[in-house]
Amino acid sequence: MSEPSRFDRGHTDDLMTFLTASPSPYHAVATAAERLEKAGFRQVSETDAWDGTTGGKYVLRGGAIVAWYVPEGAAPHTPFRIVGAHTDSPNLRVKPQPDTGAHGWRQVAVEIYGGPLLNSWLDRDLGLAGRLTLRDGTTRLVDVGRPLLRVPQLAIHLDRSVTADGLKLDKQRHLQPVWGLGGEVRDGDLIAFLEQEAGLAAGQVTGWDLMTHSVEPPAYLGRDQELLAGPRMDNLLSVHAGTAALAAVAAGGGELPCIPVLAAFDHEENGSQSDTGADGPLLGGVLERSVFARGGSYEDRARAFAGSVCLSSDTGHAVHPNYAERHDPTHHPRVNGGPILKVNVNNRYATDGTGRALFAAACEKAGVPFQTFVSNNSMPCGTTIGPITAARHGIRTVDIGVAILSMHSARELCGDADPYLLANALTAFLEG
Repeated sequence: MSEPSRFDRGHTDDLMTFLTASPSPYHAVATAAERLEKAGFRQVSETDAWDGTTGGKYVLRGGAIVAWYVPEGAAPHTPFRIVGAHTDSPNLRVKPQPDTGAHGWRQVAVEIYGGPLLNSWLDRDLGLAGRLTLRDGTTRLVDVGRPLLRVPQLAIHLDRSVTADGLKLDKQRHLQPVWGLGGEVRDGDLIAFLEQEAGLAAGQVTGWDLMTHSVEPPAYLGRDQELLAGPRMDNLLSVHAGTAALAAVAAGGGELPCIPVLAAFDHEENGSQSDTGADGPLLGGVLERSVFARGGSYEDRARAFAGSVCLSSDTGHAVHPNYAERHDPTHHPRVNGGPILKVNVNNRYATDGTGRALFAAACEKAGVPFQTFVSNNSMPCGTTIGPITAARHGIRTVDIGVAILSMHSARELCGDADPYLLANALTAFLEG
């Protein structure tokens, strides 16, 4: 396939909008839900009885969303085609007692979430976003999307060895951001400030899940602007592509040989073991209830799962021009070379030969090139929700994604065409 024309850039433009609107997992699923609503999907509650009607539906739980489209003529044993992704990214998250400070500085106490490149959070203008829980049990999203916090790096004059020995950061002492000046630290200041930002009365907030984010907007980069720099591409790039693909398949209407699904989980970056993570019961519960709502039995459920396939879509490593020796010498994924198929024989990824053939068929149908990623044998391999999904649900799973640089940085880098190519491949896959 020839290089996509710049007329195809609308998808990547829209990705930039999605990234900006999604500074936390809670915002990400709200943004995805809003887009699915416009495509005709409707939210269903987990506490209500479900019906077996056709059309698009979705469930929201915290920072996770599972959406599916029941086509005309779907039987109880109709298999699922699932795009799996995750909504969380490594960052700095606010502690239960957030107000702290020293030596005339007012600071916010934060905890490290996941495995961020810590140096990428230094000397960067940071906002604060997340979820506030009120006295009545309801929740409210909040996003201070302007410069509010900063983690100042120590001047080189006070650390002359940093250039030769490298930067060494103590996670407890060196990463607490400043957000103002003042003498005495007053408990409740940060939450009172956020209540005002969210338009809430004082004292209404009794719980919070808050995190920092870079307020610098996504931007095209380079001489020919063929690169995209932005936050949280790992893994909102896949969430955005999966949402677009599911909406496109639903818009086609008519009969399909499968039920297309988007499952975007929280907590992948710290192990997926939560009620909204891939290792939790959310996906299996939704799929089972969909089968039973259409009059199915346990036998129908077993048949549906046995015929189902999941593409676990997460970002992967593009070959780095300054560290090529860190990559496998025969596998050098390049940006704008199309999505990558991830392989690891020790099951850090779930792909096998059958899965490769399945993904190749989807890419061929979409007219999309793809590449293969495998780790250098001397380097440890990361993992994804793929093996978890395969093991927990007995569903054949294939690990794929988009090749990027600066993974786990506060600001990552990809090719401008790859998000579009991924979305096309996912659409072809969901169509069966």
